[in-house]
Amino acid sequence: MPGEKILVVDDEPGMRSLLGKVLAKEGYNVTTFEHGEDALSAMTAEEFDLAVLDIEMPGMNGLELLERLKESAPELTVIMITAYGSLQSAVDAMRLGAYDYLTKPFEMDEIKLVVERAVERERLITENRALHEELEGNYSFTGIIGRSARMEEVYDMVRQVAGTNASVLIQGESGTGKELVARSIHYNSRRKEKPLVALNCAALAEGVLESELFGHERGAFTGAIRTKAGRFEAAHNGTLFLDEIGDIPIPTQIKLLRVLQEHEFERVGGEKSIKVDARIIAATNKDLMSAVREGRFREDLYYRLNVVTINLPPLRERREDIPELAGHFLKRYTRETGKRIEHIEPKTMEYLVRYDWPGNVRELENIVERAVVLEKGGSVTPSSLPMNLRDVAEAACELTVPEGKGGLTELLEDLERQLIIKALRDNGGSQTAAAASLGLKRSTFRYKLEKYDLVVPDTDVD
Repeated sequence: MPGEKILVVDDEPGMRSLLGKVLAKEGYNVTTFEHGEDALSAMTAEEFDLAVLDIEMPGMNGLELLERLKESAPELTVIMITAYGSLQSAVDAMRLGAYDYLTKPFEMDEIKLVVERAVERERLITENRALHEELEGNYSFTGIIGRSARMEEVYDMVRQVAGTNASVLIQGESGTGKELVARSIHYNSRRKEKPLVALNCAALAEGVLESELFGHERGAFTGAIRTKAGRFEAAHNGTLFLDEIGDIPIPTQIKLLRVLQEHEFERVGGEKSIKVDARIIAATNKDLMSAVREGRFREDLYYRLNVVTINLPPLRERREDIPELAGHFLKRYTRETGKRIEHIEPKTMEYLVRYDWPGNVRELENIVERAVVLEKGGSVTPSSLPMNLRDVAEAACELTVPEGKGGLTELLEDLERQLIIKALRDNGGSQTAAAASLGLKRSTFRYKLEKYDLVVPDTDVD
């Protein structure tokens, strides 16, 4: 059961009792109050994970209570409810820091869903805070880990752009940590006390995406049972992070361009223009310039988003960061599982460093988590790694270390070149099979052939 502590404040006895019973049945620890003053007193004695506040109340109303609660607990997640359907009150609540609002009457399933999402948000905030407290030393930057030259370039870019309002485009393969960089920019900016709102553009259909971005009016479409503010309004005076920006449909791109140019928009189904001040940070794993040439992405929007570009290197191009990353994930998952695993054995670490990591940092995290779950002893051994990773690493271990290769980067590139040649030889020249044996996508494998100037006839039959 969830067990989170929820504060409910509503002057209507029936609604207060109903909310208390419904949320308690979901497993939450619910405390209810009739007056805002009593709720404030309770907040001084104990901490709550979430607050549900009625807007219209005698004495201290919900907006005043929201403002007071945010002064004492800035990160408290708050949901507002009202029977009056005042759009302006709802917008004011969002700008004061409310997570969401509901208009009475509402279905109990609706409040349960909103609370569930809000609690998940609170959990993520708590986990993020714990992670930040753990990350110490000269080589971590707001959750990003690494001391390689490539990552130092990223840190420098973050420091330079954080203090400005410039739009930023973060480019990198999946799993390289684009959202962490976006968070670093926001929390090192003048907007850090305001919301950072994130939206994955690839996960939503066109109509849903527009509703999420711009909000919608009640009755705008089937299922729009209430007016809803969008992510732009939620990010007012803060930052809006648009992940996978390359997947936005052209019609939505046009509307997004207007917001960037004019700083205003209309909700879906609405006519009133809403002014907004939100910094845009976008991210993509696609080649947006190619998409522009092919007509899949608007050129004017591309240049609006791409005021400053930060390119995140794949993990295979910063292998010297792997030991530090692996050690960090080991600490995280031993803490979560309660296991006492002190370190990663040298041979295991050698395998991790030699592997090419097509899934980047996210894949490394998953591998370390798997190893912690499976490991029976006090250290991570090679047997806890997936067999395909061990096979690739063993093959790399058989390669010769050339003399005269002083730098780590040069050495790793030479070993990588040898490994590719060996994979092709072992697979009869088939690029598809060789790529699969190394855990690489075929497009990545072809890129490496070009990188190392390897002209190899492809035996694959298309």
